[in-house]
Amino acid sequence: MTGVRDIHHFIGGAASPSASGRLGDVFDPNTGRVQARVGLGTADELAKAVAVAKAAQVEWAAVNPQRRARVMFEFKRLVEARIDELAHLLSSEHGKVIADSKGDIQRGLEVIEFACGAPHLLKGDYTNNAGPGIDVYSMRQPLGVVAGITPFNFPAMIPMWMFGMALVCGNAFILKPSERDPSVPVRLAELMLEAGLPAGVMNVVQGDKTVVDAILDHPDIRAVSFVGSSDIAHYIYERGNAAGKRVQAMGGAKNHAIVLPDADFDQTVADLVGAAFGSAGERCMALPVVVPVGDKTADMLLDRLLPEIGKLRIGVSTDPDAHYGPVVTAAHKARIESYIDMGVREGAELLVDGRGFTLQGHEGGFFVGPTLFDRVTPAMQSYREEIFGPVLQMVRAPDMETALKLPSEHQYGNGVAIFTRNGGVARDFAHAVNVGMVGINVPIPVPVAYHSFGGWKRSGFGDLDQYGEDSIRFYTKAKKVTQRWPSGGPVTDSAFIIPTLK
Repeated sequence: MTGVRDIHHFIGGAASPSASGRLGDVFDPNTGRVQARVGLGTADELAKAVAVAKAAQVEWAAVNPQRRARVMFEFKRLVEARIDELAHLLSSEHGKVIADSKGDIQRGLEVIEFACGAPHLLKGDYTNNAGPGIDVYSMRQPLGVVAGITPFNFPAMIPMWMFGMALVCGNAFILKPSERDPSVPVRLAELMLEAGLPAGVMNVVQGDKTVVDAILDHPDIRAVSFVGSSDIAHYIYERGNAAGKRVQAMGGAKNHAIVLPDADFDQTVADLVGAAFGSAGERCMALPVVVPVGDKTADMLLDRLLPEIGKLRIGVSTDPDAHYGPVVTAAHKARIESYIDMGVREGAELLVDGRGFTLQGHEGGFFVGPTLFDRVTPAMQSYREEIFGPVLQMVRAPDMETALKLPSEHQYGNGVAIFTRNGGVARDFAHAVNVGMVGINVPIPVPVAYHSFGGWKRSGFGDLDQYGEDSIRFYTKAKKVTQRWPSGGPVTDSAFIIPTLK
């Protein structure tokens, strides 16, 4: 096909075409046209990347932590210098507007900044004279070869969440990005090489379920990090654990915004519109459900929401005035619109209908207009499941007790937000709600890089979260050493029981 690019693996510091003969289409969501083909890898190609990574990791692990951190500093500089290039490439495959793409990259770089300080966190503990002439100390050592499987919605940020921390801890890394927008991950790997990372320490293997299963089954991959849908997260967690791997698997979400009568309505409405419709709703920390407490609150909220939704500008990803662009594929557009159909069938009140939206001059693009439902109930399937599009559902709650139960009893537990001026109510809510990340008058409560990201219930599988100090624990293993040195004094009898302190 004329003008269609080829996207390859990146193994051993160089492009490596797949020999599988299987190709995946990479679309321009703004036009609907195929712009690239990505070679979908095989288990043998994954094994080749692992062998290269395993060989390179030995020397990389021997590099002292401060020098590994210097590679992260240089990588950060290189990415910042190329942020416009990277953002346009990202938007061309994902569809999000340029400003969102730059935010995607910047939030990833914040984790790289945290990785620059990893030498401090990699220090062990030391106890002098833990026993007679005995000292005890600990050290953190890399696992070896680790892997990341990342989704389409943040093709820069989420890979950087993973590989920045894995690499600075001394591991080698295999990245399997989404086949829908695979170019930016390869470009990041190239920049990591330019920053001074030895060839082979970071590799990108393109593919679909074939490569995912190969990662989960390969005995030399010691840990797997995943972000994506909950069903796949559960599959990866179970299969990876069965293979003896350390696994963290972040799943889907259905985040709720609780709005109390005393909320700042101007700010709340602005936050809701941005959090529900920004990036076309293709964010696991979007706010697709709003829960006003009391009918009066709901009616006041609607009076302000409807005009603001009407002002939203949907445009191509390069339109600087667009609030959001197209969704990633035609299949995803159809999926979102099928959920709008479902909501209508289930009896929800459709106030704004985004189905059938087209953009003049880009009629083949994958655009979905903003959609708003009122009088959604917890029994509806469209409420229980993740839509992952520009669809906002209003579930009216008669009181605070009911509002608290909605996110607490939902199958997902990623994020939640509460909008109120009452500090006591907000504090009690944050303590009681059964959700992993809470925002108080903050619509998208993604923790900063020196904390950790992770949801509860079907939003997160595994004991350790993404980035922050949890990532140091995830990508390393602790070794404890108890030592005693001969002093020339009298020889003591050997102990035939576990030594204890006298």
